[in-house]
Amino acid sequence: MLVLLAQTSPGTPTGPEFGKASPLGFLIILILLAGTVLLVRSMNKHIKRLPATFEPDHPEPDQEADEGTEHGITTRAEEGGPDGPPLRT
Repeated sequence: MLVLLAQTSPGTPTGPEFGKASPLGFLIILILLAGTVLLVRSMNKHIKRLPATFEPDHPEPDQEADEGTEHGITTRAEEGGPDGPPLRT
């Protein structure tokens, strides 16, 4: 039986329902297309707002404040870890 199934070719699909799509499928495709267009437009707006480079040569006011956080790094001795004084509980 398996050999018989393998020998028969399915041929071209024909029939009264072949090639027809429902209006619901068309509506879903249109909704997906509209969502894609809106997402691409939003992405382009966000990309246009990005600076040309991210070099810190001429930082903006908010970037100057961010770079100050690097100076406050603590070590284990200051935290009271294994290299420092014992922690109080």
